[in-house]
Amino acid sequence: MACLAACSAPATLPELTAAETQRRSGATDASAASYRRAQARCQELTPAWRARAACAEAQLGEAEVLEAAQRVPQALAAYRRALAAPASDAVAATACVRIGRLELARGQEATAWQALWQVVTDWPDEPAAGDAVRLLVQDGRGRDARALVHELGEVLTQAPQSQVADNLLWAMADLTERELANPATARALYDRIPRDTPTSGLRDDARWHAARISRALGDGQGAARRLRELLATREVALGAGSYFSIWLDDAQLELGRILRDELGDPRAAAAALAQLERDYPASTLVDDALWERALALRQAQNLAAACRALRELTRRFSSSKYAARGRALAGELRCEGGP
Repeated sequence: MACLAACSAPATLPELTAAETQRRSGATDASAASYRRAQARCQELTPAWRARAACAEAQLGEAEVLEAAQRVPQALAAYRRALAAPASDAVAATACVRIGRLELARGQEATAWQALWQVVTDWPDEPAAGDAVRLLVQDGRGRDARALVHELGEVLTQAPQSQVADNLLWAMADLTERELANPATARALYDRIPRDTPTSGLRDDARWHAARISRALGDGQGAARRLRELLATREVALGAGSYFSIWLDDAQLELGRILRDELGDPRAAAAALAQLERDYPASTLVDDALWERALALRQAQNLAAACRALRELTRRFSSSKYAARGRALAGELRCEGGP
């Protein structure tokens, strides 16, 4: 039993422990040297997954400590050594995207773009591919946006089921709307995200922006449909006990406004606006919903209910930006007992 404990492989390398301690104390040279020694020994660890993790930490750690010390040429050299013999695909993609970022920062656009495109094409399922797309768009939106959208589309065609597909669609939609001034095509690209990549973390943002564009295009029905699809994710989240989109209360408020103002259905609008507080009682938009509901009820000629909404607004939200307007409207409607 004693031999088993004494002969088992260590959980990590002392060189890595030393490197991290030196890194925290600001000893850049000593830390980088410890990471390099760890790179020479990391394969000694067992099982294999532990060796890979240690090698990845050693490879990226050396480059990171040099980058933090603003030793950019040395950091680039360390990232390139990691890229030449990476411990894993994740290390290769991370090293490559950081090379691209550092080269962009020092004005080496051609070298930077070559590295960033390599991440997207060679490791499209690594998280770093999304970072690479973001950097390409950030740098390229002021250059030739049309050509960039074309290239992003070409990559998407080659890897439509990859983990970076949603980032590619998002980037294309954003560039198409803003730089190419083509909102209809941008909306179609946003629509593809929840359809083509249903597990994407961007799917609800895409629904929100597609609804926003629909309203701007005068397509109230299309906006309402997309907002309802977004709101339907609340039921899925309740069943799974997990995720709620940040857009849900915004979508509920926007749906009420669209039903009232674009689709001419103030009764349905009032019901949608009343739903906001029921589903999202902690929302900062509850007073907005009360005000908009009062307007919808007035439009529906239900003045008694409009007055009740105004009384609730001014009683519960006396410091709201709508409070003064609520009192004025209550006076205009001659609400019994005032606001």
